[in-house]
Amino acid sequence: MTQENVLEALKNVTYPGFTKDIVTFGFVKDIEVDGKNVSLTIDITSSADEVKAQLTDEATTELKKAGFDHININIKAPQPPKQMSNSVSGKNIAPHVKSFVMVSSGKGGVGKSTTSVNLAIAMAMQGKKVGLLDADIYGPNIPRMMGLEDQKPEIQGNKVLPLKAYGVEVMSMGSLMEPGQSLIWRGSMIMKAIEQFLRDILWSELDVLVIDMPPGTGDAQLTLAQSVPVTAGITVTTPQEVSLDDSRRSLDMFQKLHIPTAGIIENMSGFICPECSTESDIFGMGTTEPVAKEYDTNVIARIPIEPAIRVGGDTGMPVTYHKPDSETAKRYQEAATNLLAFIDKVNAEGGADNQAIQPTTPPGVSACSTGAGASSAPAQNSGESCGTGCGCH
Repeated sequence: MTQENVLEALKNVTYPGFTKDIVTFGFVKDIEVDGKNVSLTIDITSSADEVKAQLTDEATTELKKAGFDHININIKAPQPPKQMSNSVSGKNIAPHVKSFVMVSSGKGGVGKSTTSVNLAIAMAMQGKKVGLLDADIYGPNIPRMMGLEDQKPEIQGNKVLPLKAYGVEVMSMGSLMEPGQSLIWRGSMIMKAIEQFLRDILWSELDVLVIDMPPGTGDAQLTLAQSVPVTAGITVTTPQEVSLDDSRRSLDMFQKLHIPTAGIIENMSGFICPECSTESDIFGMGTTEPVAKEYDTNVIARIPIEPAIRVGGDTGMPVTYHKPDSETAKRYQEAATNLLAFIDKVNAEGGADNQAIQPTTPPGVSACSTGAGASSAPAQNSGESCGTGCGCH
């Protein structure tokens, strides 16, 4: 019996989830043969117990078929990644901020950034020390909306000073980029950018940091929840059922990340005529209420379509500050009051507690080894993608 007999037998052992065998992948190492006794190492890229067990069983079976009596197989695998936790006693990379508000949406184009801007200004107008972080890395619109598109932040040591407008401290990737520049980044770079925005910006001792998230429920949301205790989550939606479908995903994300849900803001809820001030139902109104009940939360504001909102966003003159007597501004102020009351309640009960967050994957999809969890795919060795879309190969 020789090493060649061992390798020939193990060519019948296919790596789980792939069409190639463990010999072709180059995983079989340190073969020692003594008569009908054999010992070897299978060096794999997965830390999953089921992968280890399957390879051990199949390799043992094939070696016995080849005539070996005593078989010793050592599976060498990487250590599984440690779970990250985010709780009152856990991770908080921005401890000088008292409360964090995640403004989220299941899809783009529902007015999430407009909501973030006006909520931040409304809370500042109520005497709170407020920051506004534009975490929508791919589509940073906050600088224009806050009238800061031509300003660049100052560097102080190895930190960056936030810009200021309307009594609010502001930071955005749009303030660090050239106009029109695109960011073609993988998820890991987005995650790093979010952490740096929290850690390397010289925020003051803020009462509230409002964080305008990118649409969806991906890397940015998970990174934020794993970096700071998020005090309150707000979902922005429009009345159409298509938008509400995606809003359910956003609300489900809050539940899974253990983020207290402050409520839903129904944007584009009716239209206010600039001539007669009549409010008309053009997209539907009140359709968000059943969704709020489904997720045990409230609709904290219904914001109508009003031309002043669009003008304010395009010109850097937010409606809450420049037209405080408008119906829209009054509703944002009401939403801010409700939000501050919710934040006080959460903090009075001990604060946010986002426990041991782990990303979820659908059945049949394995998490990759680049950050979400243990991979069952030998992507680094094989030249094949792990199939999760992370780009490893």
